[in-house]
Amino acid sequence: MEIDNQSNWDSYVDWKNRPAINNRHGGLVAASFVLGVEVLENLAFLANASNLVLYMSEYMHFSPSTSANSVTNFMGTAFLLALLGGFLSDAFFTTYYIYLISALIEFLGLVILTIQARSSSLKPRKCELGVPNMPCEQVHGAQAAMLFIGLYLVALGVGGIKGSLPPHGAEQFDESTPRGRKQRSTFFNYYVFCLSFGALIAVTFVVWMEDNKGWQWGFGIATLAIFLSIPIFLAGSPFYRNKIPRGSPLTTINKVIIAALLNSSASSSKNSSTVIATMTSSPSPPIPASKDVESIETASSSSLSFLNRAVSDTPACGALKCTVQQVEEVKIVMKLLPIFACTIMLNCCLAQLNTFSVHQAASMNTKVGSLKVPPASLPVFPVVFIMILAPVYDHFIIPFARRVTKTEMGISHLQRIGIGLFLSIVAMAIAALVEIKRKGVVTDSGLIDSAKPLPITFFWIAFQYLFLGSADLFVLAGLLEFCFSEAPVSMRSLATSLSWASLAIGYYLSSVIVSIVNRVTGISTNKPWLAGSNLNHYHLERFYWLMCILSALNFMHYLFWATKYKYASVKFSK
Repeated sequence: MEIDNQSNWDSYVDWKNRPAINNRHGGLVAASFVLGVEVLENLAFLANASNLVLYMSEYMHFSPSTSANSVTNFMGTAFLLALLGGFLSDAFFTTYYIYLISALIEFLGLVILTIQARSSSLKPRKCELGVPNMPCEQVHGAQAAMLFIGLYLVALGVGGIKGSLPPHGAEQFDESTPRGRKQRSTFFNYYVFCLSFGALIAVTFVVWMEDNKGWQWGFGIATLAIFLSIPIFLAGSPFYRNKIPRGSPLTTINKVIIAALLNSSASSSKNSSTVIATMTSSPSPPIPASKDVESIETASSSSLSFLNRAVSDTPACGALKCTVQQVEEVKIVMKLLPIFACTIMLNCCLAQLNTFSVHQAASMNTKVGSLKVPPASLPVFPVVFIMILAPVYDHFIIPFARRVTKTEMGISHLQRIGIGLFLSIVAMAIAALVEIKRKGVVTDSGLIDSAKPLPITFFWIAFQYLFLGSADLFVLAGLLEFCFSEAPVSMRSLATSLSWASLAIGYYLSSVIVSIVNRVTGISTNKPWLAGSNLNHYHLERFYWLMCILSALNFMHYLFWATKYKYASVKFSK
């Protein structure tokens, strides 16, 4: 069912809060500013996040484990705060203003980190292990406060940007037309492309500057990047259309759920009283269903029917009176949650490969001709694969699928996510096989306890990154578009932010899985699979097989929910 075009544009204003005009606001020109900003925004974030563990350990003198935990907490917090950015965009501000506020907050955090990196008096003094006169003293006091204030201002800014920028770009397209929906799908593909392009610059040029010129250069480049993103974003202001905030989506969700519970309890009490009265009085004819119950049954959908009780002419509490539209909106959001939950496992695999794969590559021959490639540059592989695959997918695979299926989308959102989850299974299986081959070389060459590079090229690791990068493209772009297009208009920014929350939970869960595996295997074999300082003594291949099995189970779980899901044919946008 097509959305009414007039009502679609009535929901939007321009940057001066005037009604948005069709053919003047929105479209590809407006979205192109968002894509350019995303390159700079992700460059600023990943320029330091990808190498931050080194800064924390070498310059702030945290232990390796504490450094890793600090970086994990920073990354996880940044992605989880996307939910806050999405919530504020839907409830009180437009995505336009949330981006500008968040970019300024991130800029302020990066300025603080740049000043600290540049001034030796604001960091712990240099030290060398084993030298009595130069002991390593962990950052503390005002210096530690400056470090973490800077980091978490960056995390707050990044969260706001992640929660507002993708929906801001997607809002530029008129979903009442097939052309607008196709352009929106193209936007999400190229959003992931631009995200990867920014990451490519970050993990190559900026990381090289940090390692060779100093961390003040790395933080300085990130600061310049986020600063430049602001005027570029503002330059698109005359072209943007901005969604009018509708109030807190969480208030609506909570109101519907509480109303359904209270009305259900009140109904049960009323029924019990009716039964007792009937038993103590003469028989009477059956009481017909009330008009409000009949209207609920005819106007409300049958799925998640317990929420239909939130609609009543006689609610348990007057402040909790709900409309059918509000109930249906909450149902849509609740149906998104199982799909969202099934993507967490993929992000857990991403976290594992981004840590252990670097250690694997470090033990292998990393030379390409006369050039020695640092293992920390391995993220280049998935980034490059995504940048190649995104335009191929949009310009070749999707048009071919549209011709074959005779449908507007060609490949549906859920099919796209499913393909990505299946590719993650393949990626983990390949990772296990590559580790088996690597350990075979270790045994054959007698280098089990040696630090010498193994006579096997690190390009073997590229195979698992090929499939993992492809999986990431399919799932991230698919989930972003799925949540945006399916969610009610009043909750779109918050729903789109679930994609970043999945990433954060996946990273947190990866640490939990490693701890559980080590504890269980340590009890059963007295030798944990993933403990010690020598990777050659790890049973990493077994761990990868375990992740492969968990991914396969997750994929079957996903198929259960995906086959039951019915796309929303009507958007409750009024």
